[in-house]
Amino acid sequence: MRASLAAHGRTALRGWLRRPDRLRVETVGGALVQVVHEPRREAAPAPELRPDGLVARRPPVFQHSIDDPMHENYYWVSVLDPAELADGAGDGGTDVPGLDVDDVAEVEHGGRPAWEALVRTTPAYEPRCGCCSLLRDRRIDEVEWGGAKLDAYPEAYRVRLDVGTGVCVRTEALGGSIAGQGHEVRIEAVDEPMGDELFR
Repeated sequence: MRASLAAHGRTALRGWLRRPDRLRVETVGGALVQVVHEPRREAAPAPELRPDGLVARRPPVFQHSIDDPMHENYYWVSVLDPAELADGAGDGGTDVPGLDVDDVAEVEHGGRPAWEALVRTTPAYEPRCGCCSLLRDRRIDEVEWGGAKLDAYPEAYRVRLDVGTGVCVRTEALGGSIAGQGHEVRIEAVDEPMGDELFR
Protein backbone atom coordinates (compact mmCIF):
# COMPACT_ATOMS: atom_id res chain seq x y z
CA MET A 1 0.00 0.00 0.00
CA ARG A 2 1.22 3.53 -0.76
CA ALA A 3 -0.21 6.37 1.29
CA SER A 4 0.53 9.92 2.40
CA LEU A 5 -0.11 11.04 5.97
CA ALA A 6 -0.43 14.53 7.40
CA ALA A 7 -0.87 15.04 11.14
CA HIS A 8 -1.20 18.23 13.18
CA GLY A 9 2.23 19.60 14.05
CA ARG A 10 4.10 17.03 11.96
CA THR A 11 5.74 16.96 8.54
CA ALA A 12 3.59 15.32 5.87
CA LEU A 13 5.01 11.93 4.88
CA ARG A 14 4.54 9.29 2.19
CA GLY A 15 4.88 5.62 3.03
CA TRP A 16 5.13 2.36 1.11
CA LEU A 17 4.06 -0.65 3.17
CA ARG A 18 4.78 -4.17 1.95
CA ARG A 19 3.32 -6.50 4.52
CA PRO A 20 4.37 -8.21 6.61
CA ASP A 21 7.75 -6.61 7.24
CA ARG A 22 8.84 -3.74 4.92
CA LEU A 23 8.23 0.01 5.15
CA ARG A 24 9.70 2.97 3.27
CA VAL A 25 9.03 6.52 4.50
CA GLU A 26 9.78 9.71 2.56
CA THR A 27 8.83 13.35 2.84
CA VAL A 28 6.13 14.33 0.35
CA GLY A 29 8.95 16.09 -1.54
CA GLY A 30 10.74 12.76 -2.04
CA ALA A 31 13.54 12.87 0.56
CA LEU A 32 14.17 9.47 2.17
CA VAL A 33 13.37 9.45 5.88
CA GLN A 34 13.61 5.77 6.82
CA VAL A 35 13.53 2.21 5.50
CA VAL A 36 12.36 -0.40 8.00
CA HIS A 37 12.89 -4.16 7.83
CA GLU A 38 11.03 -5.56 10.80
CA PRO A 39 10.42 -9.30 10.65
CA ARG A 40 7.53 -10.65 12.69
CA ARG A 41 8.66 -12.00 16.03
CA GLU A 42 6.42 -15.05 15.87
CA ALA A 43 4.04 -16.74 13.51
CA ALA A 44 0.50 -15.57 14.11
CA PRO A 45 -2.64 -17.56 13.33
CA ALA A 46 -4.94 -16.04 10.74
CA PRO A 47 -7.76 -13.90 12.17
CA GLU A 48 -11.41 -14.87 11.87
CA LEU A 49 -12.88 -12.95 8.92
CA ARG A 50 -16.36 -11.62 8.28
CA PRO A 51 -18.15 -12.36 4.96
CA ASP A 52 -16.94 -8.98 3.60
CA GLY A 53 -13.30 -9.96 4.22
CA LEU A 54 -12.68 -7.69 7.22
CA VAL A 55 -11.51 -9.03 10.57
CA ALA A 56 -14.28 -10.29 12.87
CA ARG A 57 -12.01 -11.43 15.72
CA ARG A 58 -8.27 -11.23 16.25
CA PRO A 59 -6.33 -14.31 17.28
CA PRO A 60 -5.41 -14.49 20.98
CA VAL A 61 -1.72 -13.68 20.49
CA PHE A 62 0.51 -10.90 21.76
CA GLN A 63 -0.62 -7.87 19.73
CA HIS A 64 2.84 -6.54 18.86
CA SER A 65 3.81 -9.83 17.21
CA ILE A 66 1.47 -9.04 14.31
CA ASP A 67 2.07 -5.28 14.02
CA ASP A 68 3.08 -3.53 10.83
CA PRO A 69 6.62 -2.05 10.76
CA MET A 70 6.92 1.06 12.93
CA HIS A 71 8.04 4.58 12.00
CA GLU A 72 8.96 6.69 15.07
CA ASN A 73 6.25 5.37 17.41
CA TYR A 74 3.05 3.35 17.62
CA TYR A 75 0.86 6.15 16.26
CA TRP A 76 1.91 5.15 12.74
CA VAL A 77 1.13 1.48 13.48
CA SER A 78 -2.26 2.41 14.99
CA VAL A 79 -3.22 4.43 11.90
CA LEU A 80 -2.50 1.41 9.67
CA ASP A 81 -4.26 -1.07 11.99
CA PRO A 82 -6.61 0.83 14.31
CA ALA A 83 -7.45 -2.06 16.64
CA GLU A 84 -7.82 0.43 19.50
CA LEU A 85 -10.99 1.75 17.85
CA ALA A 86 -12.57 -1.71 18.25
CA ASP A 87 -13.17 -3.53 21.52
CA GLY A 88 -11.46 -2.40 24.72
CA ALA A 89 -10.20 -4.37 27.71
CA GLY A 90 -12.59 -5.34 30.47
CA ASP A 91 -12.17 -7.27 33.70
CA GLY A 92 -10.73 -10.73 33.23
CA GLY A 93 -9.60 -10.02 29.68
CA THR A 94 -13.13 -9.77 28.28
CA ASP A 95 -13.85 -7.60 25.24
CA VAL A 96 -16.01 -4.58 26.04
CA PRO A 97 -16.72 -1.46 23.95
CA GLY A 98 -13.73 0.87 23.98
CA LEU A 99 -15.79 3.59 22.30
CA ASP A 100 -19.33 4.90 22.27
CA VAL A 101 -20.15 5.18 18.56
CA ASP A 102 -22.77 7.47 16.99
CA ASP A 103 -23.66 8.98 13.61
CA VAL A 104 -22.09 6.25 11.46
CA ALA A 105 -22.16 7.24 7.80
CA GLU A 106 -20.83 6.02 4.46
CA VAL A 107 -18.58 8.71 2.97
CA GLU A 108 -15.84 9.07 0.38
CA HIS A 109 -12.23 9.79 1.27
CA GLY A 110 -9.66 10.40 -1.42
CA GLY A 111 -11.91 8.76 -3.99
CA ARG A 112 -12.34 5.61 -1.88
CA PRO A 113 -15.33 4.37 0.16
CA ALA A 114 -14.98 5.05 3.89
CA TRP A 115 -16.98 4.85 7.11
CA GLU A 116 -17.17 7.87 9.37
CA ALA A 117 -18.44 8.03 12.95
CA LEU A 118 -18.63 10.28 15.97
CA VAL A 119 -16.91 8.48 18.88
CA ARG A 120 -16.25 9.01 22.58
CA THR A 121 -13.76 6.95 24.58
CA THR A 122 -15.07 4.71 27.39
CA PRO A 123 -13.16 3.56 30.50
CA ALA A 124 -12.27 0.43 28.48
CA TYR A 125 -10.48 2.36 25.69
CA GLU A 126 -7.08 0.70 25.33
CA PRO A 127 -4.63 2.29 22.87
CA ARG A 128 -1.76 0.29 21.45
CA CYS A 129 0.58 2.64 23.35
CA GLY A 130 -0.46 5.26 25.93
CA CYS A 131 2.14 7.79 24.77
CA CYS A 132 0.77 7.97 21.21
CA SER A 133 -2.88 6.94 21.18
CA LEU A 134 -5.11 7.79 18.23
CA LEU A 135 -7.57 9.52 20.59
CA ARG A 136 -6.36 11.66 23.53
CA ASP A 137 -8.03 10.52 26.73
CA ARG A 138 -7.59 11.89 30.27
CA ARG A 139 -7.49 8.45 31.90
CA ILE A 140 -4.86 7.18 29.47
CA ASP A 141 -2.69 10.28 30.02
CA GLU A 142 -2.97 9.90 33.81
CA VAL A 143 -1.83 6.28 33.60
CA GLU A 144 0.96 7.01 31.08
CA TRP A 145 2.24 10.36 32.39
CA GLY A 146 0.99 10.50 35.98
CA GLY A 147 -1.39 13.37 35.28
CA ALA A 148 -3.48 15.22 32.70
CA LYS A 149 -1.54 16.62 29.73
CA LEU A 150 -4.27 18.91 28.36
CA ASP A 151 -6.16 21.76 29.99
CA ALA A 152 -9.38 20.39 28.50
CA TYR A 153 -9.92 17.08 26.71
CA PRO A 154 -12.04 16.70 23.57
CA GLU A 155 -15.71 15.96 24.07
CA ALA A 156 -15.65 13.53 21.12
CA TYR A 157 -13.78 12.67 17.93
CA ARG A 158 -14.76 12.32 14.30
CA VAL A 159 -12.99 9.23 12.92
CA ARG A 160 -12.94 7.78 9.41
CA LEU A 161 -11.89 4.29 8.26
CA ASP A 162 -11.11 3.22 4.69
CA VAL A 163 -13.53 0.38 3.85
CA GLY A 164 -11.13 -1.66 1.71
CA THR A 165 -8.09 -1.61 3.99
CA GLY A 166 -9.39 -0.73 7.47
CA VAL A 167 -6.80 2.08 7.72
CA CYS A 168 -7.81 5.01 9.95
CA VAL A 169 -7.67 7.73 7.30
CA ARG A 170 -8.87 10.62 9.46
CA THR A 171 -9.28 11.73 13.06
CA GLU A 172 -10.47 15.10 14.30
CA ALA A 173 -10.77 16.21 17.93
CA LEU A 174 -14.06 17.96 18.72
CA GLY A 175 -13.77 20.46 21.56
CA GLY A 176 -11.15 20.75 24.27
CA SER A 177 -7.66 22.22 24.02
CA ILE A 178 -6.88 20.38 20.78
CA ALA A 179 -10.12 21.01 18.87
CA GLY A 180 -9.61 20.42 15.15
CA GLN A 181 -6.38 18.47 15.57
CA GLY A 182 -5.86 14.96 14.24
CA HIS A 183 -4.46 13.33 11.13
CA GLU A 184 -5.41 12.66 7.52
CA VAL A 185 -4.21 9.81 5.30
CA ARG A 186 -4.62 9.62 1.54
CA ILE A 187 -4.33 6.07 0.22
CA GLU A 188 -2.66 6.37 -3.17
CA ALA A 189 -2.40 2.69 -4.20
CA VAL A 190 -3.25 -0.75 -2.82
CA ASP A 191 -1.73 -4.07 -3.93
CA GLU A 192 0.65 -2.48 -6.43
CA PRO A 193 3.95 -4.33 -7.06
CA MET A 194 6.79 -3.14 -4.78
CA GLY A 195 10.27 -4.34 -5.66
CA ASP A 196 13.05 -4.90 -3.14
CA GLU A 197 14.85 -1.78 -4.43
CA LEU A 198 12.25 0.38 -2.65
CA PHE A 199 13.34 -1.03 0.68
CA ARG A 200 17.13 -0.69 0.42
